[in-house]
Amino acid sequence: MHVEKSRSEAILDILINHRGTRAAAAAARQEAAAAAALVVMKSTALPLPLLMVLLLLLMFLLSSSLSTAASCSRHACQLLDPCSTVDDCSPGLFCGSCPATGNAQLACVRGQANQPTAYVKGLPFNRYTWLVTHNSFSIADEPSNTGVQRITFYNQDDTVTNQLRNGVRGLMLDMYDFENDIWLCHSFKGQCYNFTAFEPAINSLKEVEVFLTENPSEIVTIFIEDYVRTPKGLSKLFTDADLVKFWYPVSEMPRNGMEWPSVIDMVAKNHRLLVFTSDASKEDNEGIAYQWRYMVENEPGDPGIVAGSCPNRKESQPLNSRYASLFLQNYFPTIPIENEACKEHSVGFAEMVDSCYKAAENIMPNFLAVNFYMRSNGGGVFDIQDRINGLSLCGCSTISACQAGAPMGVCKNTEIPNRTSTIGGGTYHGYVQLSGSLSVSQFFDRWVVKLLIGLLMVNSI
Repeated sequence: MHVEKSRSEAILDILINHRGTRAAAAAARQEAAAAAALVVMKSTALPLPLLMVLLLLLMFLLSSSLSTAASCSRHACQLLDPCSTVDDCSPGLFCGSCPATGNAQLACVRGQANQPTAYVKGLPFNRYTWLVTHNSFSIADEPSNTGVQRITFYNQDDTVTNQLRNGVRGLMLDMYDFENDIWLCHSFKGQCYNFTAFEPAINSLKEVEVFLTENPSEIVTIFIEDYVRTPKGLSKLFTDADLVKFWYPVSEMPRNGMEWPSVIDMVAKNHRLLVFTSDASKEDNEGIAYQWRYMVENEPGDPGIVAGSCPNRKESQPLNSRYASLFLQNYFPTIPIENEACKEHSVGFAEMVDSCYKAAENIMPNFLAVNFYMRSNGGGVFDIQDRINGLSLCGCSTISACQAGAPMGVCKNTEIPNRTSTIGGGTYHGYVQLSGSLSVSQFFDRWVVKLLIGLLMVNSI
């Protein structure tokens, strides 16, 4: 008997199962190689010549699955194609791996977001889903600006400028009073120390100013975890960073769940910077919006990644309250582990979006906040964002399937794109590229060594 799926079940199916198939051949070769390896390691009765033939076959299977990148022209390898360096991959992709999922092979994975406004134009701001970086300033390998070794957690791989170029449209910034200035600091108990400080906040804000100036149709949202006690400190900071010209006035922000203006209107008025603070007093004193008057939010950290649950943050109204028209979904663990992020973004993320969708009574998140946003086993957070926007904006399985002017649910036939960014992409340094994993040649060589050792042991040569 046919039973019609609920909307939630259908959405979950799309979020989880809409995948590319480019890696199928390589996966099949790897399965064949694994089977051949099993025969080699267990075959005590086979004569040595036959074992050597099996070994040669295994070497061929591995080399064909691991060295496909050599057949790609420079910058021509596509999504999930094996690669050796970032230069092998097409624009919008970088060369990475995900050992946390058991996949040590380097492959081209997505590194840029598709901007939903490039596909579906002119809707209210609160209809779209935007990518947000958690602790955007807390960048691995960031040099000390205090002369003291930093002791804190890290949450991102690359600069704020790169994040914006790669399609991030929301920045979470922790701001503190420090050294007679306002600094970005990943600290505790509301106090910034020289071993938890990153840099003066104006440095990152100037990066935002440059980006908004160079990209006059883009909108950026800043979420401030606010420990600044200096009177008028934040308003002076944004003035000094020359960002007031992009400011969305708090007096015009919709309340009580009302619809936001269209992105076209926001761009026309140059209201392209939304700033929210965690300090309620700043709204009256400095004209900076108190975050939880305008959005609901799920619990950050470990409570926000528990399967089947999506509790609201204590400062926020319940997700289903319709108190506000913006919804921020956090998806990151309390303690960030860089090499685990690719697994977090590849396994379980879609299910958590579905859990929060149900908790919010069929409202999709407007903001997705993550650590190490580029790390995944293929599409990662970019695919999740594409699928949410596709479902929300045109009823399609991904945003690239939307057709201008078409009725809801009338979609183009398309595969998940490797890139369609409307702006220039960021760059990727080696730390991101390799993800701390084995190179292709190292991976292959270690396989061969293990097999030779196995042959020696089995045949007592």
